[in-house]
Amino acid sequence: MTDHQEQPQQPYYPPRPPYEPGRTPYEPFTTEHGTTIWPSGGHGGHVPPPADPAPTATAAPVPGPRRRARRGVGLVAAVAIAAAAVGGGTATLVQRLAADPATTSASAPVAGTNVAARGTGTVAGVAEAVSPSIVEISAASNSGKSTGSGVIVTADGEIVTNNHVISGASEITVRLDDGSTYPAEVVGTDPDKDLALIKLKGASGLKAASLGSSKDVKVGDEVVAIGSPEGLTGTVTSGIVSALDRDVTVAKDEDQGQGQERQQYDPRQGWPFEFGGQQFNGDTGSSKTTYKALQTDASLNPGNSGGALINMNGEIIGINSAMYAPSSSNGSTAGSVGLGFAIPIDTVKADLDGLRSGGDN
Repeated sequence: MTDHQEQPQQPYYPPRPPYEPGRTPYEPFTTEHGTTIWPSGGHGGHVPPPADPAPTATAAPVPGPRRRARRGVGLVAAVAIAAAAVGGGTATLVQRLAADPATTSASAPVAGTNVAARGTGTVAGVAEAVSPSIVEISAASNSGKSTGSGVIVTADGEIVTNNHVISGASEITVRLDDGSTYPAEVVGTDPDKDLALIKLKGASGLKAASLGSSKDVKVGDEVVAIGSPEGLTGTVTSGIVSALDRDVTVAKDEDQGQGQERQQYDPRQGWPFEFGGQQFNGDTGSSKTTYKALQTDASLNPGNSGGALINMNGEIIGINSAMYAPSSSNGSTAGSVGLGFAIPIDTVKADLDGLRSGGDN
């Protein structure tokens, strides 16, 4: 069966009427049936006027944000590929930036200290944060001048140190980390614990140290020591806690009635102490006291007495008080052998109020 297809109908153009006088040739005219006739320009055909041209469709522009998004995706993809080559940590950072480009992460300080997160657990970070709170103490007496260290505990200049650092001193001068110096006076002493509290005259706005806790300290914990060995202000050393609760015996005080013995004492040899039945750095004498100490292998030398033993969060966990500094053949100190002791900071905190009241002065 063959499909029947209708032929399209051709438009009907009525025959051109004869020329009429008065009518302009080739001008359209209307028949009596209402049909408008357009002349063909004298060629015998009637061509209808061209239809109005169809409006040209204008392609909608590609939205700007979509194009930018494509570029952003390409950029993030390129960075992500580079990050994968560098390592997982960088890739994680790229993912976070891609998720929220406006989000930034700042180094947050560790609670209670100035140690930024980037410096936590590093000797450099601890030293930067705590050094401004450690001072050098020069004590002049009839027997000469000795040098020790101290820890600022209040912004107006209260400083904790060892009793043996300022014992018998007639004049005390304190040098801060920034090089400025202040005269100081003794507030209170506790020879039984080898502790003393002094106060700077006219000081304010100082950076006080953060006092931690010594009850949670464990053998093997990393520590930092800051002090002024041999007058070298702000010296930083590091090590670990070697032992806990060591019985350390030190001389309680210089015997004011034995001037000759005081003159023979050489602060460069370190303050005499006893440990394990042996005497170090000289004779402790008849007036002495024993306390439980933290033992450390951080390098300590004469002048470190009264300085800080610090954990890796920048908190003070002990006041350095005794160290073995063997003498060389010419009588000078031969340097640290990694045998140092510190008064636990919990002992210090428990004694602060008593020291502020004058202690056992």
